[in-house]
Amino acid sequence: MAKRKPSHAHVQMARELGMNPKKLGKLDNHDQEPWKAPLPQFIEHLYLKRFGRERPEVVMSVEERARAQEAKRAARKEAKRRARAEGHGAPPGEA
Repeated sequence: MAKRKPSHAHVQMARELGMNPKKLGKLDNHDQEPWKAPLPQFIEHLYLKRFGRERPEVVMSVEERARAQEAKRAARKEAKRRARAEGHGAPPGEA
């Protein structure tokens, strides 16, 4: 039986639940332990229980999330650079 990768929604739900997406493969062993629910159903159940909805409102892929974080980091760095260039970056008491 071929293993399927979890969808972007399942990875995002797991991340919001505090799970490490890199370790989802370890949790997905319902073939060996038939009493366990398949991983996607398990994640959906926990997500519904904690957040009261079945899926996240906005689903981002791992790549989109990484791009958004990088853009946010770059914008913060640029704002800091501008503040220093304008002279507002001096510590209090030294100006």
